[in-house]
Amino acid sequence: MYNVAISIYSFLVRLVSPFHKKAKLMIEGHNETFQILREQIDPKSKYVWFHVASLGEYEQAQPMMEIIKKENPSYKILLSFFSPSGYEVQKNNDTADVVCYLPFDTKKNAQLFLDLVNPAIAIFVKYEFWYHFIHQLYLREIPVYLISAVFRPNQLFFKPWGDVYTKILRYYTQIFVQNEESKNLIQGQGLNNVIVMGDTRIDRVIKIKEKALPLPVVKKFAKPKNSETTLVAGSSWPEDENILISYFNTHAYLRLIIAPHLIDETHLKQIESKLKRPFVRYSQATEDNILNYDCLIVDNFGLLSSIYQYGEIAYIGGGFGAGIHNLPEAAVHGIPVIFGPHYHKFLEAQELLKNGGGYSINNEVDFNKILKKLVTSPQDRKTAGQKASEYIYANAGATQKIVSQLAL
Repeated sequence: MYNVAISIYSFLVRLVSPFHKKAKLMIEGHNETFQILREQIDPKSKYVWFHVASLGEYEQAQPMMEIIKKENPSYKILLSFFSPSGYEVQKNNDTADVVCYLPFDTKKNAQLFLDLVNPAIAIFVKYEFWYHFIHQLYLREIPVYLISAVFRPNQLFFKPWGDVYTKILRYYTQIFVQNEESKNLIQGQGLNNVIVMGDTRIDRVIKIKEKALPLPVVKKFAKPKNSETTLVAGSSWPEDENILISYFNTHAYLRLIIAPHLIDETHLKQIESKLKRPFVRYSQATEDNILNYDCLIVDNFGLLSSIYQYGEIAYIGGGFGAGIHNLPEAAVHGIPVIFGPHYHKFLEAQELLKNGGGYSINNEVDFNKILKKLVTSPQDRKTAGQKASEYIYANAGATQKIVSQLAL
């Protein structure tokens, strides 16, 4: 059944690729993978292979890549992606020696991939359970690890018919999970190759905060008057923007920075069409003109993590769709975070809700109530921000602990 599902999925991706940008990029990337490996892999070197799905998982891998390069300079790094949205941003990554797409998970692809790379160890991040690749690593006695993993009772591994999926977990040398619940679920399947280590992304966001870029235009925009409050909406989608902009249009005390998840002209114009107060795109903003506007639209990539330092409240997008984007990236700056209802797959969201550093909304009414509270009560806002920061720093250190367990 697994092989049939992979075959159907790969067929559908190829079928729609002429009409779908991401599918086209994926197919083109897959066609280049083995050539990249033949040309760039040094057969005399030892490789640590990291595989991630997309950018979110890359953020969990990056701190480990950096430590391994620093502490084990004889090793080289291979970084593979499943999603075009990850590969296209990081294909020129400075830490990795080789970057490529992961081919579809067939036995033939897995065998050829490993024949070309022959990694010393392999590290998969969070939700990457590719049967043939994991099984081939196991058969070749190459240590394979899963890091920053989170398991939930509704996953296939824990269904009465889930034995075939649970088998994948047995092939990992070690599974490093984020919480005790995940550990208990795996051990309930008779497996003991699991240790609670936390989330490596926490270490990543702390380091990113320490290297945050000074952005004079954003700084001036965010602090024009003491009576105004700046909300940073990071990685927003249309569903998020409808709620945010509706409130912003009718509340003069709010200044808004929108950094949409998708930055293309169609989406930017869609945002602009909803705004009823003065706005400007970041690419057109200057220190001289920025105070003429109440909304700043970030129309380029790479600035969001630095922009959060100037915010007083953060809204993190994606919670009305497939899932929330990078909550820790905002929380590390000591500001309260708001997000949509689809947060249950994200441990950091659950923990921030528990400790008071985060708020979830189901609709516009919820958002209006929470934002009014945070804007009109500076002490509540300050306390929630402190709680958000406390969560981040209390959970730092997973990266070094995991690296010490690897067979390097």
